[in-house]
Amino acid sequence: MTERAMIDVSLNNERTQVAPKRLLSDALNDWGYGGQKVAIAINGEFVPRSRYAEQELTQGDKIDIVKPIGGG
Repeated sequence: MTERAMIDVSLNNERTQVAPKRLLSDALNDWGYGGQKVAIAINGEFVPRSRYAEQELTQGDKIDIVKPIGGG
C-alpha cells in the first residue's frame, strides 16, 4: 500500500496506520485482539461490542484498548 492510502490513528498512545474506513472489528484482528474480551474507547467514548463491525476508523482517532484483569 502507498503512504497516501493510509490514515494515522493512535492505538494505546502509539501511532499506527490503517486503511481508510477500516472497520474496528477488522483492525482488532490485525492488531491481535480478535476474539478477545476487551473494552474499547475511541476518542474517549466507549464503543459497545455490538458496534465493532460497523465502526469505521478515521484519521486521528485515539483508540484505547483495555483487557480486563482477572483475579480473586
